[in-house]
Amino acid sequence: MHNSVKGEYALQAILDLASRRAGEPIRIAEIAQRQKIPQKFLELILASLKQGGFVESRRGAEGGYLLARAADSLTIGEVLRYVEGPQQGKSRDRRQGAATPFTDMWEQVDQAISGVIDKTTFADLLRDWQEKQNKYVLNWEI
Repeated sequence: MHNSVKGEYALQAILDLASRRAGEPIRIAEIAQRQKIPQKFLELILASLKQGGFVESRRGAEGGYLLARAADSLTIGEVLRYVEGPQQGKSRDRRQGAATPFTDMWEQVDQAISGVIDKTTFADLLRDWQEKQNKYVLNWEI
């Protein structure tokens, strides 16, 4: 499964929104700065994600973007397939149009990847990341 820069940035943006308090819009400039994404590119990505129903936008001084659904109901797979297009998750050999000795193997690889990204939510990612970060926090208690 190939993941473009656009796909990676889309995942980072949604993860950033998922890590913030629900219902509070976040400005594009804040996301761009935290995630080190060019702001103009992020604007295009968020507009696309809005069309796909993944994020909402609010106008005004307190405006910005927020998740359209709860982070625990939003999977990595559905976002990637939306951003990357219908070719995502298809065997490499089928994209080339001819079967090869590798066709079955690549199909199994794609199925394994899909199995992981289709069951992993943004809430799962955040929880796992926070656990890893907390694991390495020094405890000075005696």
